[in-house]
Amino acid sequence: MPLLQQYCETGFEEGKSATEILNQFFQDFTPGSSQSEQFDLMFNFIQYVERQVALFDSIEDSAFEQINDLTGRGTITSLLLKAKYENKEEALAKSLESFSLRPVLTAHPTQFYPGHVLGILTDLEKSIRANEFDHINLLLQQLGKTGFINDTKPTPYDEAITLCWYLENVFYHAIPEIIEKLASGLDIPLSQWKNNRLMVIGFWPGGDRDGNPFVTSEITLKVAARLQESILKCYYRDVRALRRRLTFKGVDKIMIDIERKIYQWVFGTTKGYEQVDDLITDLQSARKHLVDSHDGLFLNLLDSFILKVKQFGFYFASLDVRQDSRKHDYVWSQILNQLSQDGATISWVDFEKLRKDKQIEYLLGLNLSLNDFHSDDLFVNETIQSIKAIASIQKSNGKTGSHRYVISNCQSALHVIEVYTLAKLLIGTADGLELDVVPLFETISDLDHAPAIMEQLYQVDEYRQHLIQRSNHQTIMLGFSDGTKDGGYLRANWSIFRAKENLTAVSRKYDLKAIFFDGRGGPPARGGGNTHDFYASLGNTIEHEEMQITVQGQTISSNFGKVASCKFNLEQLLSAGLEGAVFNLSQNQMTSEDKELLDQLADEGYKAYLGLKHHPEFVPYLEKVTPLSFFGDTNIGSRPVKRNASDGLKFEDLRAIPFVGSWAMMKQNIPGFYGVGSAIKKLEGQGEEQRLKELYKNSLFFRTLIGNSMMSLTKSYYNATTYLSNDPEFGDFWKMMFAEYNLAISQVLNISGQSGLMENSPNIRDSVRLREQIVLPLIAIQQFALMNIRNLTNENKMYEVRYRKLIIRCMFGIINAARNSA
Repeated sequence: MPLLQQYCETGFEEGKSATEILNQFFQDFTPGSSQSEQFDLMFNFIQYVERQVALFDSIEDSAFEQINDLTGRGTITSLLLKAKYENKEEALAKSLESFSLRPVLTAHPTQFYPGHVLGILTDLEKSIRANEFDHINLLLQQLGKTGFINDTKPTPYDEAITLCWYLENVFYHAIPEIIEKLASGLDIPLSQWKNNRLMVIGFWPGGDRDGNPFVTSEITLKVAARLQESILKCYYRDVRALRRRLTFKGVDKIMIDIERKIYQWVFGTTKGYEQVDDLITDLQSARKHLVDSHDGLFLNLLDSFILKVKQFGFYFASLDVRQDSRKHDYVWSQILNQLSQDGATISWVDFEKLRKDKQIEYLLGLNLSLNDFHSDDLFVNETIQSIKAIASIQKSNGKTGSHRYVISNCQSALHVIEVYTLAKLLIGTADGLELDVVPLFETISDLDHAPAIMEQLYQVDEYRQHLIQRSNHQTIMLGFSDGTKDGGYLRANWSIFRAKENLTAVSRKYDLKAIFFDGRGGPPARGGGNTHDFYASLGNTIEHEEMQITVQGQTISSNFGKVASCKFNLEQLLSAGLEGAVFNLSQNQMTSEDKELLDQLADEGYKAYLGLKHHPEFVPYLEKVTPLSFFGDTNIGSRPVKRNASDGLKFEDLRAIPFVGSWAMMKQNIPGFYGVGSAIKKLEGQGEEQRLKELYKNSLFFRTLIGNSMMSLTKSYYNATTYLSNDPEFGDFWKMMFAEYNLAISQVLNISGQSGLMENSPNIRDSVRLREQIVLPLIAIQQFALMNIRNLTNENKMYEVRYRKLIIRCMFGIINAARNSA
């Protein structure tokens, strides 16, 4: 391995291709070996690198407290100290009564070790912390003999089970500990903690239907049942532990009864409690006995458990349902056509002839029940059942168990009304509809039109009344991933900022509060990177009472995989959201001149990115040169690589994960920086260099934008694909990307005043460099296989299957090492 590592480093620096490097390596160290033996050796190298990555992860996790400042900026400790120093403790306590953070665990895995591997890695991290070298050795041997990858694709239910591991082993402990730290720091007794929504975990596996044909209403109900089972098992363990302390007269019988009811519910057939308030009533009764008759002995333990029950209810995580707007169009076309045959409605053809406002009016005017509706179209029936499933979950798990329906590709107010009306006719009651309908705006065009769409929606009287019942809140989801894919890094991030400002303004105009739900991935190319600074930088022109963010792929395991890292990263998000509400952060406010400058920068970045995106070789390059087409064979996730099942690769059908992931594995990271260098250079040519430097110095938002792009540049390594510069088909295209890469580095360093990339984040930079060094042999092996697949001849065609397997097997190690490449 060290020899191969050295050959890769030296060879790539000399401009050699992966094929030349590996051929030379085999010639020097395995002379006379057969082609088959060489393949076997490469597969062995892959296995070793995968385990090196896992070991490095465990070492880094075990040193989490040494690497990160657990009392520094962005932590609860720092927030409490700042509040005390500035005499803002009362304001902080007031904000904590209404603020809410919702991390949403999504069904977009690109890492997910199998459950048995997660267990080994957890034990390994603990052993490293304790310096138990003999046990570390045994665990490494266990890792060596344990498979890292799935033999078959996971189902949406399998993905849910994997995420339940994090819920039970991490979030269940981390969230209450953070609340207890806040309550203690502000001298609030736990029994008087008012906000049970401070941190709500969202959940997408089993509910996200957008492009995933394997998600059904049956799976949705099954996942909801599993979530309830998971939280009840956690409660059962805690109650058993509590019983060992609460052995006092009067209290003991209550605790025994609680334990019996939960046990019969989890392991038997009897539902112990109809609703969570019944359990809380029993616990409060035990608490009263404890205070009145037993001097409050062990009261802190009981209060901590009551806090958990209030926090997680009988649902643990709130299950969202998501579907594409075009699917709802189709469902309504079938419903109207079928009902029109009996004269109950007009046909879809006649419906489409109406103006958009009249279409909304017509749907809202429908006075019929769809509960007994049955179509010959299975998809229509399944869509109806998916909405009915929401009502079933609310009945079994509680109203918070499932109360949101996300509409992908939302392009009109009608798309929202379609879902609202369908849900109203299926699960609405005399008290209204217990459902938040959440439009998702993703493309640059959708983001531009979003404020006008929402204003039209707010002018619909019935929908406005619905929002009054939903506390005058309207949740709006904004997609960073598809926005970046559509418009490039600068334009996507700035378009979302501008959209949030405009959506905040239009919502406030109608006395409504916009709640923003950010669809982010792990890497900067998908909205990731330093999220604390991003949210702390938004200013008061953007609503910030609630913060909602998707968490996926490596970000789940790297940021929330252990209690220590989970607490740290949740604290970072919490403090970012609270700082703006409590403290007067005038330094985070951008002037109108600053925003005009960013408008220009984003426009220039957009032009540069479109020049690449519309290049005739763009899609062919993705298809022929990158690992894009192999994502579907990895058995990592249950979803297809593209939304449309038709033949041929179309850019608009590509999902963001394989799109970004392919660039990441090529070590080119186009979506994370392309256009940044050109935009800065263009404005410098217009005499704006000094203004850009001042903007970097004064604006946290701009610094975060540039800093996250630096991370993408740091993770790039164009030397691995230098051979493409002489490619007859893609040589000019590669040179175009490479030129922008070099330009981006020089321009961001000039604007930031740094002498090297990520100079002000040395820990993260060094971690990135070490990880990239570990996987360099995998990059070489994957490039070797990609080159051979692309240039199959009669001589090597017999090895096509092995080349394909090499490409797929390398994907795991490269992705896992990146930690935030999802």
